[in-house]
Amino acid sequence: MKAYLAIKYHKDGRNHGLIREICEVLRALEIETIAPVIHLETDGKKLEPKELMQKSLAELRTCDILIAECSEKSVGLGIEAGYAFSIAKPIILIAKEGSEVSPTLLGIAEKIIFYNNPAELSRKIRW
Repeated sequence: MKAYLAIKYHKDGRNHGLIREICEVLRALEIETIAPVIHLETDGKKLEPKELMQKSLAELRTCDILIAECSEKSVGLGIEAGYAFSIAKPIILIAKEGSEVSPTLLGIAEKIIFYNNPAELSRKIRW
C-alpha cells in the first residue's frame, strides 16, 4: 500500500521531525509513504509553490490512500484532500488530541484518528 501524507507546509521546516516520525510509523506498518515537502524538495532545493503543488498532485494520483495530518489548518492540505476525494482516494485524518478539525475535512474522510504522539498511530491505523 502507498500513502500520501498531507500536512501543513512550513517554509522553515519546523514540522519535518513530525513528518519523519509519522513516515517511520507507516513504514513499520508496511505502508510506503510520500510526504511531498520532504520527498520532493531534496538536496536543499526548494520548489516554487506552483511546481510543488503540481508534483504533489501527480504523486497523489499514484497513491492508494491519503493520510492528512490536520492538527494545523492549512489551505494546501485542504486542496490535497479535496483532490483526493475528487479522484475517489480514501482519506484518513490524523490529528493531535485536542485539535480542532475542519468540518469540511470530516465530511470527506473515512475516519479520524486522534493521537498524543506519533508512536500511538501504529496501533490505531488499521483498515
